[in-house]
Amino acid sequence: MHFVLNTLRHSIVRSSKSFRRIHSTPVFAMPAKVGDKIPSVDLYENSPAEKVNTEKLCSGKTIILFAVPGAFTPGCSKTHLPGYINDAGDLKAKGVDEIVCVSVNDPFVMAAWGKDQGATDKVRMLADPSAAFTKAVDLSVDLPPLGGTRSKRYSMIIKDGVISELNVEPDGTGLSCSLSKNIKIA
Repeated sequence: MHFVLNTLRHSIVRSSKSFRRIHSTPVFAMPAKVGDKIPSVDLYENSPAEKVNTEKLCSGKTIILFAVPGAFTPGCSKTHLPGYINDAGDLKAKGVDEIVCVSVNDPFVMAAWGKDQGATDKVRMLADPSAAFTKAVDLSVDLPPLGGTRSKRYSMIIKDGVISELNVEPDGTGLSCSLSKNIKIA
């Protein structure tokens, strides 16, 4: 495990007559945790014209938001998304207003994947094309075979804009704690 003990960096900037040192301290994001307010980020549904703001989406509602490393990938298509589609009725009967799937893909791919999986009226398929939301909750992972920056696999319950449950897969991509069967609606 790597620990960051000193975060000060030195940069040399050339002024008009000499060099001088500038000290800067990088800001490190902290992973989302229970009790955090959901960040205000625009995601996309069906096309780039249909923005969905995460803060507004979650205001006054109980939302299950789960994220996957990529649309149409084997684990996501065979297990993760189908579980939420199959359990949507039971979860909504327990007080969940909406179930949302987020992936670092474009909105056209997410719409096509949702249609292919039969998610249309059960799970909202939201695209995070620049990984803005994924980075805001600090749950990104670098997966070069899938195109670089992707989302870790996780699930969360958001009640009135605040994270009340968060299940991040230990390796970021596995299929255990973030599955629909492990969601605990209180």
